[in-house]
Amino acid sequence: MISQIDSAYQESLKNLESSKSKLEAERARIIESAKKQAENLKRQIVGSSRLAARNKELVMIETDVNEAFEKARARLAGAGKDEAYRSLMARMVEESLPSVGSDEVIVECNKNDAELVKKIVADLAKKNTKIKARVSDQPINALGGIRVKSADGAMTFDNTLDSRIERLKPLIRKNIAKMLRGEAGDQ
Repeated sequence: MISQIDSAYQESLKNLESSKSKLEAERARIIESAKKQAENLKRQIVGSSRLAARNKELVMIETDVNEAFEKARARLAGAGKDEAYRSLMARMVEESLPSVGSDEVIVECNKNDAELVKKIVADLAKKNTKIKARVSDQPINALGGIRVKSADGAMTFDNTLDSRIERLKPLIRKNIAKMLRGEAGDQ
């Protein structure tokens, strides 16, 4: 009987040792799994924070770009119509007339530029008799510049200061973002 008890005791020790090593392996696996989960959670938090910071940066850039454009619009609206503006308008008319692909065009402008545009169109008509252009009596709502339409209304080319500003926004926005990040922009 003592031998049976001793045998059972030895068997119990072996089972205990076996269970102890299994428990130790399970404990190591649980700890390793927890470490991986903690690392994944850390990456998610850092990634989420970076994304939030990037979004805030983009909102700030957008706000500042829009503010800069509004200030530029206000300056353009209040600026006197000097020789540089007359030269710009003449260049805009010359560029715009052939762009609609029609020999008969209607030129639209704001009410402040109507007389200047009529003079520019009349001067161009003397130089180029192929294109017949007339200035519309209906003013458009724009800071300056012109909009040219084919006589049949099928084609329109918007060369107003407003549309030029809108076309430049993406490029300016990109350059501002590069400057803020310390990258060399292609200004």
